[in-house]
Amino acid sequence: MKITLITGIVLLAGLATGVWYKEQGRDEGAQVRRSSTPSVIVSTVVLQNVRREVEALGTVKARESVVVSVKVTEKVEQVHFSDGQQVKAGDLLVTLRSGEQKAKVRAARANLKEQQREYKRIEGLVKRNTIASSELDKLLTSIDVARAILAQNQAELDARFIQAPFSGLLGFRRISPGALLTPGIVVTTLDALEKVKLDFTIPEQFVGELKLGSSIEGEAAAFPQQPFVGIVTAIDSRVNPQTRAIVVRAEIENPQLKLRPGMLMTLRLIVEQRNGLVVPEEAIVPRQRDSFLFVVNNNVVEQRKVEVGFRTRGEAEILSGVVEGELIITRGTQKVRPGQKVETRPNERFSYQEAS
Repeated sequence: MKITLITGIVLLAGLATGVWYKEQGRDEGAQVRRSSTPSVIVSTVVLQNVRREVEALGTVKARESVVVSVKVTEKVEQVHFSDGQQVKAGDLLVTLRSGEQKAKVRAARANLKEQQREYKRIEGLVKRNTIASSELDKLLTSIDVARAILAQNQAELDARFIQAPFSGLLGFRRISPGALLTPGIVVTTLDALEKVKLDFTIPEQFVGELKLGSSIEGEAAAFPQQPFVGIVTAIDSRVNPQTRAIVVRAEIENPQLKLRPGMLMTLRLIVEQRNGLVVPEEAIVPRQRDSFLFVVNNNVVEQRKVEVGFRTRGEAEILSGVVEGELIITRGTQKVRPGQKVETRPNERFSYQEAS
């Protein structure tokens, strides 16, 4: 009985061992077969907007900018603005003492009225042939002189009231009430910033492609996540002979007044744009002067000669050789050959997580 039991156990152990070896052989065979079919990473040919860009650095300037100063020598009577105030065209900024000028204006106005009354009186006498008509000519000359004196005194009076020449943002106030001002002393600065100008230079080889109305996209260090869009409004008439570059001016809408004069901006001038077929740049295989893509059709590799157009960061336009929606190999091209079967995987996407 014991011998029969031992014999059964031995037979079962032998059978289990045989099954294990058989399954192991199957796994190894499948592994060998899998290793003969390389795995590659593929991407799809997509149709999207492509463009040719020129990168440059530019400096922001106000659309209108002026240093506010006075034209006469006089003391400040009152200051009507504060630092960084937004003003409109015609707003009163500074009042200078003007008592003497007001008196001169009143006297000049009274003199003009007197000359006009005298003219009417003499005109009546001339009509009655009491005096010669030449007297009227003399009075007309006196009236013209009186008007000129009034205009001069009025201009001197107006110069005592400093107004904003246009709407904009004021800088720091640099004067105080009671200060004696002379021509040339800076009162403040005024900049119109609702729309700003951006001046930048590009190499002379792009002059033939420049045109008014071209789009630009810019970024400022102060607002790294916000793009600013503008259009080219002017092109300088000369190329700098030292730098071989030309100055281009664009205008950018700035309703929130984020951009300030003097800011440095990195920008891209869009020279040309159109819809085109785009693939990852790493998928292109250069061979001498030609470029190739490995296309996967029904898991079979096909080598295609292609014509490359615009290139941007990480992407390239394909002018001919592939069509929209085809799968092309982006990684693994070095281990495949035309006609070979492959296993495909989509583009790898890496994500970074903060260490806990």
